[in-house]
Amino acid sequence: MTAAFNGLHCNLSTMALLSDVESRSICGENRTGARAGGAREVPPVDEAGKPIGPARELGQGWKVHPSDPIEPGKTLVLADIEGPGCIQQIWMTPTGVHRTTILRIYYDDQAHPSVECPVGDFFASAYVQSAGFAQLSSLAVCVNPGSAFNCYWPMPFRKRIRITAENISSTKAAGIYYQINYALGPVPENAAYFHAQFRRVNPLPYGNVYTLLDGVAGQGHYAGTYMAWQVNNNGWWGEGEIKFYLDGDTNPELSGGKEIAGSTGFPTLCGTGTEDYFCGSYNFENKDTKQYQEFTTPYAGMPQVIRPDGVYKSNTRFSLYRWHLTSPIRFKEDLKVTIQALSWREDGRYLPLQDDISSVAYWYQTLPTAPFPALPRADDLQIF
Repeated sequence: MTAAFNGLHCNLSTMALLSDVESRSICGENRTGARAGGAREVPPVDEAGKPIGPARELGQGWKVHPSDPIEPGKTLVLADIEGPGCIQQIWMTPTGVHRTTILRIYYDDQAHPSVECPVGDFFASAYVQSAGFAQLSSLAVCVNPGSAFNCYWPMPFRKRIRITAENISSTKAAGIYYQINYALGPVPENAAYFHAQFRRVNPLPYGNVYTLLDGVAGQGHYAGTYMAWQVNNNGWWGEGEIKFYLDGDTNPELSGGKEIAGSTGFPTLCGTGTEDYFCGSYNFENKDTKQYQEFTTPYAGMPQVIRPDGVYKSNTRFSLYRWHLTSPIRFKEDLKVTIQALSWREDGRYLPLQDDISSVAYWYQTLPTAPFPALPRADDLQIF
C-alpha cells in the first residue's frame, strides 16, 4: 500500500486512526460477506422434515455451516467480492491432500489467475501434512496449532476479487474451514495487485538453474520466496546463488552484458549462497548439536527440517521462507528470478545438484498478469 494511511490496511502506527472503510468477512456462516448476513443458516432436515445435524436442537445462529466439502474434480468459490477494497487476512484449515487443493485468486475479471498455488505451499508449509505440524511465526504468514494457516499479505482490488479452491484429485475428497477478512473502500492509485506463483522441478536436470519466476511483465516489486527443498545427494546442498534479473537484464543488449554459455545476460541483484538468501549462515548448523537448526522470524526462517529415519524417510527436506517486507525488489518492466542447486565435489569444485525443488514466488504488479505456466498434474504435485 502507501505510506499514508488509507484505511484499508492498518498497522500499529495507524491503529488509532478512524476511517470510513467498511469491515467485512466471509466464511461458511456468511458466504457473501453481506451486512447482517452471518449466522443465517438453519439446520438441515431429513425426509420427514425433522432437523438434523449438530445444531438440530439449538437452531439458527448456532454454528450450522462452519465448513464446506470439495469433491474430487470440483471447485469451491471461497469469495466473490465487488470492489474497491482490500483483503486483510485469510485463515483456513483445509482437509484432504494439500498438494491437490489449489488456491486461485482472480482480479478485476481477468480470465486467468494472479495467484495459483497448492494450499500448503501458499502458506509456506508444503511438508506439514506429510511430516507433521511446524510452527511458523512471521509477519506475512503464520502457521499455528494445529495446522492453522494464516496469511496477512494485503490484496487490494478495484473492481472485483474472486478466490477459489479446486480439488484436482480424482479420488480423494477435500474440505475447508476458512475466513476471509477484508475492507471495502477506495484503493490508492499506486496500489499494485498481489501475485503468487507455484513451480516444481523433480528432479532438477544436471547443470540447470531452478527458475522461481519468469515472464513477469509490468511494473511492480518482488515480495517474498517460499521453497520446499528435498536434497537427493549427501553433503551440503545450499551453495547456490539466487539472481534477480530486472528490466532487460536477460537481454544482453539492454543490460550491457555479453552472451555467455547458458546465459542471456547478467542479473542486477545476485546473492552469495542459498542459506545467505534465507538469512542464515554456515549450513544453518547449530554448532553445539551439529544438526540443522530450525528457526522462524518475522522476515525469514527454516521452520521445518525433515530428517532421514533409517527406513522410509530417506531424504532430508527443508522448508524455507524469505519475505522482502523492508526491502522489496522493484522492477519497472519485467522480472526473472533463479536459484542454483549447488554442492561440493571432493576436490573443491562445485557439484550441480539434481534435487526435488518446489517454490512459491510472491510479488505485486500492475495488471494485466501474464498467463502462468501450466500447473503440474496431480500425480506430479504430490510429495512422497
